[in-house]
Amino acid sequence: MRQCLTSPEGGYYTHQREGRDQFGQKGDFITSPEISQIFGELLGIWLVAEWMGQGRMNHGVEIIEMGPGRGTLMDDMLRTISRFKDLASSVENVFLVEASPSLRNAQKQLLCGEKPLEETEIGFQCMSKHFDLPITWCEDLRFVPNTLSKTPFIVAHEFFDALPIHAFQSVPPSPSTAQTITTPTGPISLNNPKSQPQSHQWRELLVNSASPPTTSPPPGKDPPPEFELTLSKSSTPPSLLLPTLSPRYRALLSTSGATIEISSESQSYAADFAQRIGGSSSKSPSPTSSQPDSPLDKQPIKPHPSGAALILDYGPQSTVPTSTLRGIRSHALCSPFIFPGLVDLSADVDFTSLADAALGASEGVEVHGPVEQGDWLLQMGARERAEMICKELDRTGGDEGATKEMAKKRIRGSVERLMSKVPGKGMGGMYKVLAIVPERGGRRPMGFGGGLGA
Repeated sequence: MRQCLTSPEGGYYTHQREGRDQFGQKGDFITSPEISQIFGELLGIWLVAEWMGQGRMNHGVEIIEMGPGRGTLMDDMLRTISRFKDLASSVENVFLVEASPSLRNAQKQLLCGEKPLEETEIGFQCMSKHFDLPITWCEDLRFVPNTLSKTPFIVAHEFFDALPIHAFQSVPPSPSTAQTITTPTGPISLNNPKSQPQSHQWRELLVNSASPPTTSPPPGKDPPPEFELTLSKSSTPPSLLLPTLSPRYRALLSTSGATIEISSESQSYAADFAQRIGGSSSKSPSPTSSQPDSPLDKQPIKPHPSGAALILDYGPQSTVPTSTLRGIRSHALCSPFIFPGLVDLSADVDFTSLADAALGASEGVEVHGPVEQGDWLLQMGARERAEMICKELDRTGGDEGATKEMAKKRIRGSVERLMSKVPGKGMGGMYKVLAIVPERGGRRPMGFGGGLGA
């Protein structure tokens, strides 16, 4: 997934192709911020509510967005935040975590206009068009400074579904297995192998070249996949470790043929979010770090947990994702193994896994959700905001009555599309929302059953 999506040489997001846009009606998919400005406005309002509930700090606020797409979401959020002068003046920096140079340029154009883009030690920086605020682009979250005195508000919308996964399948015991393990450098024989355990084992599903097709596809049909998933003949290092780390996975081991998907990278990001908000846990180091001497591993518990993270994506509320790897092309599902670099790839997000990773990484946070996007938008006042915009249209002149009615119908219809839970017609049930906030005795955030903070 990483190679196909973000490789500098032909990656889906990182390689710019003239006349091609991944987003919107002419692209492969359309996201919630592109459907209605109300989506981004309500995320901005949620951030305002959290800032108020945490004491209205007057400095040190940072806003971080993971995978900002074309920048539409951040543009709507900043426009909303700019109306709250005390909060706007407390924001010191906006960080956009973006691996694609072409998308970074599109984001810069929308958020900064013609203002110059300057290279810095950690990425690129430009001043926002909304208010006197620097926007900094970093290729990875590791380059975004993690300072205990700062208050980070993190947004991850349709970010986790694009992160790489491992897929495993439970197989019954076999006397011919467990003599070797498969590694990236080839099979390795086990030294003094123990007797074969008479129990199920997890085997990894690996990407392999598919057999050449014997016939040509019919005109207008996709070609046969170039690759396919194959079950490893022996254990791999990930299969010996990852499925053992959660009782949710262990409970499925005894079911022959059970398939699970695990994104260790997603868990690392969730842990990083939690540590930025609540400080590192005394129980374990940061899983984001690949270096033993990383500053994150030595991060003390944050004296005053602050900030929040809001994750919006699609996936089951509590079950383990299984066989969800998919390709998306021209607003339709397709095989993930055709046209590498030209097809978007995604997999369902395991929200329970993200929550567990966050709570395990920091003792200073609590997690709320996931709740369905339709319910979250309802509590945030999406329909009321739509009616406000419609009334503003009525008060303005210039358009004919029929044109105004069409505009109002479009505004209301866009909100209903975001909120409807009807499969195939709306996004309100498929998409979920999860919040990571400072530990506060279970007081619910806005949109999760709570109200506006004091």
